Amino acid sequence: MQKIEIRIAGTGGQGVILASVVLAEAAGVYEGWQVVQTQSYGPEARGGASRADVIISDQPILFPKCRKLDLLICLSQKAVDTYLNDLKVRGVAVIDSFYVRECPHAQTICLPLTETARRELGRELFTNIVTVGAVAKITGLIKLDSLKQAVARRVPEQFLKINQQALELGWHLGVNPG
Repeated sequence: MQKIEIRIAGTGGQGVILASVVLAEAAGVYEGWQVVQTQSYGPEARGGASRADVIISDQPILFPKCRKLDLLICLSQKAVDTYLNDLKVRGVAVIDSFYVRECPHAQTICLPLTETARRELGRELFTNIVTVGAVAKITGLIKLDSLKQAVARRVPEQFLKINQQALELGWHLGVNPG
C-alpha cells in the first residue's frame, strides 16, 4: 500500500488552498490515485493562518484527516512553528527560504519558492504554483503533464501560460529526498 499525507501551510493570500486543489486534482483525476483534500483558514482574508491537506493513496482513504504528515510544506515561519510537530519522525519538511528563518527538523528541504516566483515570473503571486511543481517532483507521484491539466482547469485563461511556467520552475526546484 502506498499512502502519503501532505500539508501545505502559510498565510492567507499565498494561494495555499488553490495549490492543494491543483495537487489533489492532478493526483486523483489525471493520475488515478485515491485522494482527499481538506482546508482550513482563519477568518482574515489575507494574513491569517491557512493550511490545506492532501492525502494520496492507492487504496480507499477511510479517514479524511491527516494524522501524521509525510510531507509538510511551509510558506511562512508561523506554519513551521504551528505544524512541525505534526510530521512523522521520518517525514520531510519543505520550507520557503524567503519567509522561513529556521526549521529544527532533521529532514528539511529548503527551496527558494518565493524568490523563484519573483525573479522568474515577476510576481510573488505565483509562489503557490511553483510550490505545487516542487511538491509533485519531491513525491514522485504526479507527472508534470497531469499538473498542467489541473492548472488549466483552475486558473483564468489569461494567466494559464505564466502558471504553466510556474509549474515547470517548481518541478526543476524539486528534489527527491529518497
